[in-house]
Amino acid sequence: MRLHVLGICGTFMGGLAALAKAAGHTVTGCDAKVYPPMSAQLESLGIELTEGFDPAQLDTVAKRADVFVIGNVITRGNPLAEALLDSGRPYVSGPQWLYENVLRDRWVLAVAGTHGKTTTASMLAWILERTGLNPGFLVGGVPMNFGVSARLADSAFFVIEADEYDTAFFDKRSKFVHYRPRTAILNNLEYDHADIFPDLAAIETQFHHLVRTVPRTGRLIVNAEEESLARVLARGCWSEVEYFSGAELAPAEGTLTPAWRIAPDGKVTHGSAPQGIVRWPADNVQHGRHSRLNALAALAAARHAGVPVDVGLAAFAEFRGVKRRLEMRGKVRGVTVYDDFAHHPTAIATTIDGLRRGARDARILAVLEPRSRTMKLGTMRSALPASLAGADRVFCYASQLGWDVEKALAPLGAKAAVYDDVDALVEAVAAEARTGDLVLAMSNGSFGGIHDKLLMRLADST
Repeated sequence: MRLHVLGICGTFMGGLAALAKAAGHTVTGCDAKVYPPMSAQLESLGIELTEGFDPAQLDTVAKRADVFVIGNVITRGNPLAEALLDSGRPYVSGPQWLYENVLRDRWVLAVAGTHGKTTTASMLAWILERTGLNPGFLVGGVPMNFGVSARLADSAFFVIEADEYDTAFFDKRSKFVHYRPRTAILNNLEYDHADIFPDLAAIETQFHHLVRTVPRTGRLIVNAEEESLARVLARGCWSEVEYFSGAELAPAEGTLTPAWRIAPDGKVTHGSAPQGIVRWPADNVQHGRHSRLNALAALAAARHAGVPVDVGLAAFAEFRGVKRRLEMRGKVRGVTVYDDFAHHPTAIATTIDGLRRGARDARILAVLEPRSRTMKLGTMRSALPASLAGADRVFCYASQLGWDVEKALAPLGAKAAVYDDVDALVEAVAAEARTGDLVLAMSNGSFGGIHDKLLMRLADST
């Protein structure tokens, strides 16, 4: 089959293209901005990339395409999409193509939730790998144990990050509805994606649709601390359910007693029986409560796939994390710079908390770019001060936002400063940083290369 992928440089679509190539298909693609690292990854696989959405592609690079795979970044009005519709040539969404050509005959383990999908899916894939099950996977980041975001393997098992964002301009269901998992983790559920969902109830409906696709003999691994997930399951559930939670909290109203618990010291219990302890590598800085819950969910899901608990626990000692999830980018003059994908207020708060628990005496300089579509709308600006309260200093990059960032961060007082130029921001952070400080840069984009710029600026001042 010959595929031409529209929006190929996104993490999901790029991963799909890599899987298609590995399966023996001929793949080409295009995107508005063709740039590393995804462009380099795809070109190394022999995938021809075209910059932009010129309709001429229908008669040139994509002339012989059997099907056009359309990513959700493509909207009506896109010139190539409009020409494609006019031509009557076949097209399909990425999630639908993935199910029909990769997932259909496999045991799919899907990880859904507002936060922690990438890390939890990476943990789960690593547990299965460590056990010898050789899973395929597609996640929204690069697990450092694997070095790639997607892999097609000769295995019955496939781990996928199950995103609630919509599928395509012609299919407004959440992407995860297409995956039909046998094992599904429901990690958490908060309001997000204000550009497509009017409220939390609308997202809960999509999660309910996901629950409807899990077979009777399948299993849901559900966070018992989330009232939103209790509401989702109250609308109907036809599968086995195992709840998990932290040992120190009671479950949310509407849920059952959790089968799985994890204590602050990492001790895991199933029912009333001790199972062992989650132990991370010595250099792991993800000490927060959210990391423990992610690990517990992955452990429970792996058990459903047949992995003994003690084997799953042993895998965590070798789990190296995920790029852009508290990834250390460098250390200069005793100042350590971290990169993290956090962009939702809850993710910001838990990321800061996790870093704090690993280095209690260090100052944390939080550097934030509110770049997600929800952040650009300003929907969650009132929650930002509380989410950043755990940092010692806050630096915010506020270019091209339609709301007053300085006003939103005013509750933080002199602790917060706002900049509309990346280079000026770098200068300010470098001037503030001192030996022992931890700089935490948070953005769901490249943040103007701030990590390398800051490390170079710190080096220049030695």
